[in-house]
Amino acid sequence: MSAFGEWTTAEGLPAFEYRAGPRPWDRIIDPPTSRHQVHVGNRRLTLAVGSDGLCGVWDEHLGCRWLAEHTGIARFGAVSTDAAAVKLFGPTFFRLSVGGVERTVLCPEGDVPWVLIRVRVTNQGDEVLRGELSEEWEVRPREVNLEFGPVRGEAPPDPDVVGLQRWGGERVGTAGGPLRVETTAGVLRVGAWLELGPGEREVVWFRFGLLDGPAWDPATAASPATAPTDPATLYASTLAAQRARLLTPIHPLPPTTPPEVATELPWHLALLTGGACQDGLLGGHTLDQGSAYSFRHGFNGAARDPLQHALPLAHLEPDLALSVLRNTCAWGSPDGDLPYALDGRKQPWTTLFRPSDQNLWALWLAAEYAAATGDVAAFAEPVPYHPCHGAEPVPLAENLRRQFRFLTDVVGTGDHGHVRILNADWNDLAITESGVDRDVMIDRGESVLNSAMAAWVLPVYAALAERLGDGATANEARAKAEDLRRRVADEWNGRWFRRAYGPGAVVGDHDLWLEVQPWAILCGAATGDQARALLRTIDETCRAGSPLGARHREDGQVWFSVNMTLVWAASRYDPDLAWDEWRRMTLHAHTAAYPDVWSGTLSGPDCYLAPESDRPGETWALPEFGTAMQAYPVANLHSHSQPLLAYLRLQGIEPRVPLSGERA
Repeated sequence: MSAFGEWTTAEGLPAFEYRAGPRPWDRIIDPPTSRHQVHVGNRRLTLAVGSDGLCGVWDEHLGCRWLAEHTGIARFGAVSTDAAAVKLFGPTFFRLSVGGVERTVLCPEGDVPWVLIRVRVTNQGDEVLRGELSEEWEVRPREVNLEFGPVRGEAPPDPDVVGLQRWGGERVGTAGGPLRVETTAGVLRVGAWLELGPGEREVVWFRFGLLDGPAWDPATAASPATAPTDPATLYASTLAAQRARLLTPIHPLPPTTPPEVATELPWHLALLTGGACQDGLLGGHTLDQGSAYSFRHGFNGAARDPLQHALPLAHLEPDLALSVLRNTCAWGSPDGDLPYALDGRKQPWTTLFRPSDQNLWALWLAAEYAAATGDVAAFAEPVPYHPCHGAEPVPLAENLRRQFRFLTDVVGTGDHGHVRILNADWNDLAITESGVDRDVMIDRGESVLNSAMAAWVLPVYAALAERLGDGATANEARAKAEDLRRRVADEWNGRWFRRAYGPGAVVGDHDLWLEVQPWAILCGAATGDQARALLRTIDETCRAGSPLGARHREDGQVWFSVNMTLVWAASRYDPDLAWDEWRRMTLHAHTAAYPDVWSGTLSGPDCYLAPESDRPGETWALPEFGTAMQAYPVANLHSHSQPLLAYLRLQGIEPRVPLSGERA
């Protein structure tokens, strides 16, 4: 059982009652804190709710920005809602109850750039109760942009106009809009006078955020220019829409479904989609990693990550998957290259890594979306390139074709015919961990992982290209995939598949690198006997004694991205192992193994440290470089997207294209 509380149901949705008192924990690169957070949101704002009863509001519309942090309190007499002993974390809302005052902060559906606040005051005494109910938020805009080391705390160059309003009444806000306050930061406060007889209850509604932005149309989830006049209707309609959105794609579940599935799947879907943000520069929606990468260090990267996160949405919320695909393709340049990341002001950031795999993720998401929806018309719609290139938009299909050409012609292959590694593939530290000279690997290194992944991705992309009338690209992609599949098959060393090559060096011949193994199975490079033997080896080594799933090296970390592919590959040859690996990915598994560690209770990082580490169940830190996932170890969208995608694969949901020469 969790040391922090327990799962429950609220508003017909899974929720968590947080009952723990202050429990300090170490952020490694920042001072210790007792605050535990979970992030919820809609397709515009992220609401960071905490065990201290306070909230933060994050908006990535124009960059990595906090509108407000550690704030948001209702007061009535001596009662202050942040003093509530129990905090209810819902999938889209946050609720506190203390002394007859119940306060709920709710994220409306769609692109609404403000939160709706309902405060219910009940007179629990025997006499008339009179007093002012106030709602307070402190606005302190903060831009986060490539901060490695101490937090800089700098205001954005063009801070947003942030407001607080009692619904239908008083409205205050920061400078720059039709509001009452003349500064860009400070405490916003509005109130209402209440007079309640014994047993009487009154409800007061507020909203906080970018009040001059659009509101929600519950019928279409679009964003009209005016808000509904009745907040109670908006509140009820929002929750009804969220129940339909979060529960309908998942239910009904078979009677034998484990309870963690019924709880966690809608929870994961809510927190995944709550990480989206309408992009004010490139169009579409961002769906970045969040966690320390965005909220602490201030960048959106790597480009592969939003594409990964959107893969399950191709089946569950395909319009958002398409929006993320379009947005991430718009990061790129006309030659088909995708930058490693965007910085905190949405500018390409290419100084750290030059990955070789990113185009594959765009081609995969495009193929997954088309296979799931049958929508080919979307690929004729224009997509811009990043404004820094000054290039004209092209149809999405052409953008993807150019990415295929970049992968084929610029990334290219090396001496052994494998896709080159450049200075990283999926594993940002692959070259460092390879033991081969860095400059040599960048110049001539090859990634068997890239080859194995490409041998699966390119045939499904070829099927899409063919449907779009591009037979030449389809034929080339299939031929390339078959060549790579054969080369990956040759990397079997009798126990596992090798990982990479450098001039005169073989990486992964004497130690197992997990990330390449599932792809070797999925692309058909492994025979049936090899696949079953490989899964046994993984079970006996990488998975042995690891309650959260397979380590990516025998003594390494546990990565959601890798273990999703392991579940998928194992489902073809060893379903029992596949289901067991999936269960190890669950929040319930983390709680059972590490009940005193908050990360992994409701949300998590991109990876966990193995049980052999000095901080098992926590996550990585590189203090010598001023960076640490442990500094913000929740709200990484891999912890929500990858269990969802793995579950879909366990149900047999995938774009299946027969592979030429696939071996039984």
